[in-house]
Amino acid sequence: MQTMSNDCPDRKIAQDSPSNNCAKLKLILCPSLVLLALLLGVCRASLGQGDANLEAPGLAPYPTTLATGNITLFQNVRIFDGKSATLSGPSNVLVRDNKIERISLDPIAVDTNANVRVIPGNGRVLMPGLIDAHWHAFMAATPQTLVMTADFSYLHLLAARQAEATLMRGFTTVRDLGGPVFGLKRAIDEGVTAGPRIYPCGAMISQTSGHGDFRFPFEVPRTLGGPLSHSEVEGIAAIADSPDEVRLRAREQLRAGASQIKLMAGGGVSSPLNPIESTQYTEAEIRAAVEAADNWGTYVTVHAYMPRAIRQAVAAGVKCIEHGHLIDEPTAKLLADKGIWWSLQPLTYEEGVFARMSPVSQKKALVVWAGTENAYKLAKKFKVKTAWGADILFDAGAASRQGAYLAKMVKWYTPAEALKMATADNGELMALSGFINPYPGKLGVVEEGALADLLLVDGNPLENIKLVEDPDKNFLIIMKDGRIYKNAVSK
Repeated sequence: MQTMSNDCPDRKIAQDSPSNNCAKLKLILCPSLVLLALLLGVCRASLGQGDANLEAPGLAPYPTTLATGNITLFQNVRIFDGKSATLSGPSNVLVRDNKIERISLDPIAVDTNANVRVIPGNGRVLMPGLIDAHWHAFMAATPQTLVMTADFSYLHLLAARQAEATLMRGFTTVRDLGGPVFGLKRAIDEGVTAGPRIYPCGAMISQTSGHGDFRFPFEVPRTLGGPLSHSEVEGIAAIADSPDEVRLRAREQLRAGASQIKLMAGGGVSSPLNPIESTQYTEAEIRAAVEAADNWGTYVTVHAYMPRAIRQAVAAGVKCIEHGHLIDEPTAKLLADKGIWWSLQPLTYEEGVFARMSPVSQKKALVVWAGTENAYKLAKKFKVKTAWGADILFDAGAASRQGAYLAKMVKWYTPAEALKMATADNGELMALSGFINPYPGKLGVVEEGALADLLLVDGNPLENIKLVEDPDKNFLIIMKDGRIYKNAVSK
C-alpha cells in the first residue's frame, strides 16, 4: 500500500480500501467546502450589515442623497392637513430630513449655518401628497397584448418610466393591487429611479377560470407539478385551487415582500372567461390566505363586485373589498358594521376607454358602470370606511389622467371629502399592513411627526378640485420623503 503524503492536496490514494475511498472523497470535497464556507461567511457578513451592501453599485440616488440634517422651510402657506374641510391661516412648515418637524402660525427661526432650503409659499396651499389605493404600476399604461407578449426587461423599463410620471402627477404613494413591482419598489426606495412609495401585493391570486386567470389556451389544462404559465412567470398572477395552494401562494407573495395579499373573489371586466356574476373561491380557500396574512401582521383584500362574493369574503375574514359596484343595501351595511374597508373607484362611462375594450369587456363594463351611482350612495348612507383609487389598466391615456379620476369624486362628495379620502383616509388604509408596513410613519396628513410627502398647489383645491387634473401647471412643489422632485416656484 502506498503511503499518503501530508503536504500535497492532490496526492495519490491507494484504491479498493473503504477508508481510502472516504479519504479521497474528503480531499475532493474539502477545497470546495472551504470555498463555500468563505462565500457563506461573506454573504452572512453582508446581510448582517443591512441592505446598504445589497444596493445597486455605482449609481447615484435620484435626484441626490438626502443628507442628515437637511432642512426645508415652507413660508407663508395655507395648509390642507388631509382631514379638515377648511384651510389653515398663513403658516410655516419646517421639514427636517424626511419628517415634518414643526408647524407654526408664527415665523420659524432656523440656523443660518444649517443646510436650509426656503420655499416662499406666497399664500399658496400646502397639502399631503396624493395616495392611490388601487393602482397597477406594471400594467396601468401598457396595452394588455404587450404585457402578455413583450420581453420582461422592456416591460419593467416601461413601468419605471410610468412610476416617475405617477410621482410627477402628485401621487406620492400607491397601493399596487397586482403585478411584478417588487424590483421597481426597491429601485425607487434606493433612489435608482423616481417614483411613489409602493405598497405591493405581488401576484394576484386567482382560482382556475378566475379573474386572474390570463393563461393562453395551450397552457390549460394545468398538470400538477408542471411548469408555470407565462403570466405566473411574469409575477402578474398566481393560480391556486384548494386552501393549501392558496396558502402557499399567499406565503410566496409575503416572502417576496408583499405588504398585503390580493385574491380574486369574483368575476372581472378585463378577464374574458368568467362572468361578472360569478363567485370565486370558497370561504375556506379565502380563509387560508387570511390566516397566512394575519400571521404576518397584515391583511387580505379581494376583488369582488357582487353581494354574494363580498359576503363570503367578509365571512372569511378579509379586511378590504376592491370595487363592489354591484353591492346591495344589506351587504353595504355589513361592511359598515364589521368595519371593513371599501376600496371603491369612480368607474363611469368614457368613450375613449370603452372603445379600446374588447366586446366581451365592453358588455361587462356597462354593467359595472351602471352600479357606480348606487355604490357611492350606499357607502355614504352607511358611512362605510371608503378608500379612493383609480384602477387603470392597459391604457396610457387614462393613466395620464389619474388626477382626473380623483376630480370625478365631486359627483358624490365635496372637494374636501374627496381629497380627505385620497390623503388621510388612504393613509390610514396603508397602515393596515401592520408590522410589515414598508413605510412606517404617518402618511396622508400635514402634521408634526408625519412623513414629509407634500404638494404646494397654485390655487385652492378645496374650492376647485379640478386643479389636480393638471399637475404640470398647478403642482409647484412635489416632495416625497423630504426630497423635492419638482420645484417650479419662482425665485
